[in-house]
Amino acid sequence: MHPAYFAMSMATGIVSIACHLLGLRDLSGALFWINLVSYVAIWLATAARVAFFPKAFLADWTIHQRAPGFFTSVAATGVLGTQFTLLRHLPAVGFALWVFALVLWAVSMYTVFVALSIRAEKPTLAEGINGGWLVAVVATQSICVLGCQVLPDRIANRDAALFLLTSFWLCGGMLYIWMISLIFYRYTFFKFSPTDLMPPYWINMGAVAISTLAGTSLVAAAGDSAFLASLLPFVKGFTLLFWATATWWIPMLLVLGIWRHFVRRVSFGYDPLYWGMVFPFGMYSVCTYRLVDTFDLPFLAWLARAFVVVAIITWMFTFSGLVTRYLYVFLLAERALAQPSTSSNPAESRFAVLERASANQPTAGGSS
Repeated sequence: MHPAYFAMSMATGIVSIACHLLGLRDLSGALFWINLVSYVAIWLATAARVAFFPKAFLADWTIHQRAPGFFTSVAATGVLGTQFTLLRHLPAVGFALWVFALVLWAVSMYTVFVALSIRAEKPTLAEGINGGWLVAVVATQSICVLGCQVLPDRIANRDAALFLLTSFWLCGGMLYIWMISLIFYRYTFFKFSPTDLMPPYWINMGAVAISTLAGTSLVAAAGDSAFLASLLPFVKGFTLLFWATATWWIPMLLVLGIWRHFVRRVSFGYDPLYWGMVFPFGMYSVCTYRLVDTFDLPFLAWLARAFVVVAIITWMFTFSGLVTRYLYVFLLAERALAQPSTSSNPAESRFAVLERASANQPTAGGSS
């Protein structure tokens, strides 16, 4: 199980929010319940992995290609909290999930980066860095987005709450600048094969899209705050910068995707990392909707409507890939388990069968 599997919850939740904002309330409600079930299921699967495969779970924290995936749990919790607050009008649940997300953020941030820093053997930059690292930015900004909805009205000192949330927003922006510099350097100065262009590269765009949403959330939450009033021009300027950067990435990533799949013939197939491609589309729709509302830019409203359609379509394809993949695994495992066992240990034999079934799953980059 990849640590980034919470990206499924991130993606489903943000598409639900985009549908809610743009008037697709029935679809939004259905996606809310799918997200709630998937969020709980992924936590149960994570707990099972910790219980049965603790060494593999702990090893993931020190692997450059997998460790950043733990940040998806933070973002998924923040998105679910926003759903409870915005769709279900349950700010108390949203606040509880914000506190939980804050704890997950602290654990992930200072465990992942410390573990990777002190690791004795490290990969090269070309092998170790990818767009998935930017989930750390998404996690940080999700604290700001949900916090703007549930925190300022819950504590007596509104300026203190907004100071904390602004600090998270700025921290997320700084993390993006650090990481995207390395990723862009890896793009242009190292050998770049089609297999290197994994789905998480869409987080290049998604990380600045959620930074845009966090900026608009701060502006909306400012109210009569003397602290944030003095910073509003700065916040608005950087919010527009983030949105422009997210928009710049879209044609770039589309062209690279065409090169990967249609020029270099890398086949499509379900991979849990594809949820990291669905999330940016939904987030771009939501952040553009909020930008239009905050900056009074009605001529951009069509972008929010267009990208919610793209987000729904990519979600449907990815979800159907998930169902097809695990139906395939289930049928393969059931067929193998029906055969007579040659092992003296039935439990060990069953684990071996399930492992073989899992190994034969179609993956992105292979035939499906």
